[in-house]
Amino acid sequence: MTQDVEMKEQQVVAAAPSNSTSSATPVLQHLKEIAALIETGAYAREVRRILRAVRLTIALRRKLKASVISSFLGFALAPGSEAHSRLTSYLPKDDQSDMEVDTAASATQATVKHSSELEIYCYLLVLIFLIDQKKYTEAKACSSASIARLKNLNRRTIDVLASRLYFYYSLSYELTDDLAEIRGNLLALHRVATLRHDELGQETLLNLLLRNYLHYNLYDQAEKLRSKAPRFEAHSNQQFCRYLFYLGKIRTIQLEYTDAKESLLQAARKAPVAALGFRVQCNKWAVIVRLLLGEIPERTVFMQKGMEKALRPYFELTNAVRIGDLELFKTVAEKFSTTFSSDRTNNLIVRLRHNVIRTGLRNISISYSRISLADVAKKLRLDSPNPVADAESIVSKAIRDGAIDATLDHANGWMVSKETGDIYSTNEPQQAFNSRIAFCLNMHNEAVRALRFPPNSHKEKESAEKRRERQQQEQELAKHIAEEDEDDF
Repeated sequence: MTQDVEMKEQQVVAAAPSNSTSSATPVLQHLKEIAALIETGAYAREVRRILRAVRLTIALRRKLKASVISSFLGFALAPGSEAHSRLTSYLPKDDQSDMEVDTAASATQATVKHSSELEIYCYLLVLIFLIDQKKYTEAKACSSASIARLKNLNRRTIDVLASRLYFYYSLSYELTDDLAEIRGNLLALHRVATLRHDELGQETLLNLLLRNYLHYNLYDQAEKLRSKAPRFEAHSNQQFCRYLFYLGKIRTIQLEYTDAKESLLQAARKAPVAALGFRVQCNKWAVIVRLLLGEIPERTVFMQKGMEKALRPYFELTNAVRIGDLELFKTVAEKFSTTFSSDRTNNLIVRLRHNVIRTGLRNISISYSRISLADVAKKLRLDSPNPVADAESIVSKAIRDGAIDATLDHANGWMVSKETGDIYSTNEPQQAFNSRIAFCLNMHNEAVRALRFPPNSHKEKESAEKRRERQQQEQELAKHIAEEDEDDF
């Protein structure tokens, strides 16, 4: 069944004419094939078929028109039913002249009882169309109606469609800046999903709640929810990436920079190549966290394909921190203040001022065996009323924290640096190798956990025909996963 749909999809795309009126027929036919796929999946209780139907819909979304969707609603839902009347009312009326409705098919379908999965799919289709057309008021009303309908349904075959509806429900309210209104509903939906053991719904709703809290800078509440929410093996790579990103942001605000760096880099690594915007956001936060840890990111981080322009402000900021020039740091922070405000990294950049001073002090300690505190204040460009006293306190704190290897002569007002020893006589190389080995072991363990084996594979010897069938299914699954990675972000 799935192979037939794939073949028909290719034929539809290849045969679609440039004429907008005639192109409605292939798109409508394709939607009917998707509906048949959903009906088959609902009848056989095969979630993978419904998941495939959602992916095919995402690929079609740019070709959707109000007339096509209205015709499909007449095919999928009984004309005059409550769901049909409600969904038709959300569609714009000015495109009805182009509608091509097969009246015979509609009359036949009016007597056929469709599954709940197909009704929920119609809600999802209309909601995606309204958001793409920037009709956010209608999208809010449609999403609220779909969530109210979902509360009365408890079927595992609806979980995939429900998770998508949750996402677009939150998105429609976010686009109108009304996220606070649905926080209580999201919490109630998460509780229901937990009671119904809907793990995909739990993943999606947890991420939506974290996004809701972080949108209003409620980091403490987000951490309380995250720490108490049930955790299990991730079902969706996209949802796991989003969870790691939100966890990294929470850890950064809580000053847990090491954990934040690990989460952000893992989210950027696991994200699909097509999710460019998501990977850019991960890299922006990861750069700030690494600077706060005293590390300098490599130049290759800022030269990744498609990210050069977006990461340019952070590249100049990194350069100022690397040099230890406080004046240059202030200039860059003021120059790109609008960008940092939109990225919500302004507070983190204020924290970086201390790192810039410490880096400059480290460079001074390496360059001079002995230097007066007045010269230290001048080189650091401290603009305080009493720069010498400030320089003394900064040097004292740096020595106490182990940032520089020096002594302070209070009587003469000097900073005396000790001779630089051989770094290989210290524990730093061992720590660097240990972190790399731990990273490789962690990646290996995750790969092993992600492996899937057919049941009783060690007991049964498969025939050549079964082996070919298994390999074909594995190739199809890999293709579906790749398509999902491209579509879901």
